[in-house]
Amino acid sequence: MDYFESMLNKYAELVVKVGVNVQVGQVLIVHAPLETAPFTRLIVAKAYEAGAKYVIVEWDDEEIARIRYEKASDDSFDYYPQWLADSMVRFAEEGGAILHIKVPNPDLFQGIDSAKVSAAVKSAAVARKEYSAYTRNSRISWSLIKAPTRAWASKVFADLPEERRVEAMWEAIFKMVRVNTEDPVAAWREHIDHLKTRQNLLNAKRYKSLHYRAPGTDLRVELPEGHIWRGGGGENEKGVYFVANMPTEEVYTMPHRAGVNGTVRSTLPLNLNGRLVEGIALTFKDGKVVAYEADSGREHLTSLLETDEGASYLGEAALVPHDSPISNLNRIFYNTGIDENASCHFALGSAYPVNLEGGTKLSSEQLMERGANVSLTHVDFMIGCAELDIDGELPDGTVEPVFRQGNWAI
Repeated sequence: MDYFESMLNKYAELVVKVGVNVQVGQVLIVHAPLETAPFTRLIVAKAYEAGAKYVIVEWDDEEIARIRYEKASDDSFDYYPQWLADSMVRFAEEGGAILHIKVPNPDLFQGIDSAKVSAAVKSAAVARKEYSAYTRNSRISWSLIKAPTRAWASKVFADLPEERRVEAMWEAIFKMVRVNTEDPVAAWREHIDHLKTRQNLLNAKRYKSLHYRAPGTDLRVELPEGHIWRGGGGENEKGVYFVANMPTEEVYTMPHRAGVNGTVRSTLPLNLNGRLVEGIALTFKDGKVVAYEADSGREHLTSLLETDEGASYLGEAALVPHDSPISNLNRIFYNTGIDENASCHFALGSAYPVNLEGGTKLSSEQLMERGANVSLTHVDFMIGCAELDIDGELPDGTVEPVFRQGNWAI
């Protein structure tokens, strides 16, 4: 077995054992781009070796996705098959696990009417609302991972000869997910323990609020009573530990829905469903976005904010040191699942109920009463940089440094 084949096998095993953590007798769904077929087959093999009862692969083809926006009638974009959404609910009820190889082409929908994409995304979110509750509340195991496609690799490694780009992307991914270590599973256990140490420290602090300052950013974020910091992974309702994002370098919690005030500016481009938005600037008052700009792609940001009422409020605040493995690669990946783990970030839209004491047992109305945001959407945008300072306000009113010059100060 050569080096590359060895790395792929280790990665597939890591995804199955640590990421989605397939259990004996479990059904697994894998969503995968067509280009990743060889790697996807390895995942399927490892899943069966781990005891999976049945593995379903649903192939994604970006060219077909674009054809719909180019050729379909306007009423297509307000439609999502309810029977398909219902089948996912049934799948979740039966305790299945789901794995996504999520690598959207940053330029996929260039030239496509933004309103069409936004309508399609919203109609899918509405139809899949019941199923989404299973993932947002960690009732089932799920994981998002990365694998190269030619379009994505060419965007990220445009400075390399074309024949080197996919290989370079694989090498970057191997580093991000620690597959280049002797025992990746052991390396991930150590990494998760490190993130748990950070989350335990933050949970012990019980900060009332955080104050962010950086070029273009001066933002105060209140945290709701009973907020919980999390990081690494967590347990589903059956007690099975899984890691929802690979790679992951963040610890995260929820802001108070009505307690965000000031301005914030993004530091990395946002790949918003195959549409790039750069240089985002948001102004908040009592939690809501009251003014916004973008250097490019402002119309896509408008569509996001108009998804529903909750899309104009924050649902997540995440801390990632500037001096961290992905950030130190010094490259923009145009993939939120990676870029958010190179940078402190916020998310517009829904909060995760697991970030609130007793949150998974609350209705949407009860969550909002406790200060959690509720929305059909959840979109992360990156705000970290080497100049970012964050102060934390303790329960007694004392203010102390949390981040200085982009890195931990506690």
